[in-house]
Amino acid sequence: MADRQTLLAGLRAQMPVALGTRRLPERSGLVIVDEVNGFCTPGAGNLAPPAPDAHIERMVEETDRLARAFAERHRPIFVTLDTHEPDRPEPPYPPHCIRGTGEENLVPRLAWLETCPEATLLRKDCINTFVGAMEPANVRGAHGLFVNRFVDWVLVHDLRALVVVGICTDICVMDFVLTALSARNHRLLGELADVVVYEPACSTYDLPLETVRELGLPETAAHPRELAHHMGLYMMASRGALLADRLEGLD
Repeated sequence: MADRQTLLAGLRAQMPVALGTRRLPERSGLVIVDEVNGFCTPGAGNLAPPAPDAHIERMVEETDRLARAFAERHRPIFVTLDTHEPDRPEPPYPPHCIRGTGEENLVPRLAWLETCPEATLLRKDCINTFVGAMEPANVRGAHGLFVNRFVDWVLVHDLRALVVVGICTDICVMDFVLTALSARNHRLLGELADVVVYEPACSTYDLPLETVRELGLPETAAHPRELAHHMGLYMMASRGALLADRLEGLD
């Protein structure tokens, strides 16, 4: 643990991230990534925490508070739910969030979003939400053409900013944010300007190297939480995401 803290201090010194207050424009949307039982509810599955986890509990609490603020102001919310078919594995991860197991459903505290008129729910079967939002175009004879439900959501609501929260900071959240930034720069997202990552409502998991070795897993499975969380934030900020620990414009 001491070595981990020393490394984290070094990362923070050499690859710093700065959290700050961000004021949201009126045309802001909230994206909630994969806060489902299979990742958040203790004992719910192969990738769920084995015991109550304060980091994840804080994430869910902050997400609930933020989502209610958006819903009360009739601002749009885009919710992803990691959902897999049993015959389609997702290497390198073990089976998780299999359809019909309950792992693929929102945690109880956020279940109200299923019937929230401001919320759009997307079940996705891959890490990257942007890719998971792609669907074959329902055009006769249009082989190979796709539509993207996330892009459509941004354009329909004419958004100027996104607030992104969820799990895992350095996996699903980061993949989505980086792709959304590229899509913005490629002018696929209309007048969208800012992608804000709200750190208090993001989390990731902890799998120390020692445990990986005890389990006989590849060493690349090691995933020290604090380091991975920091690196996820750094990568997103270095590509142009705005990091926040306080949001204004929701009062």
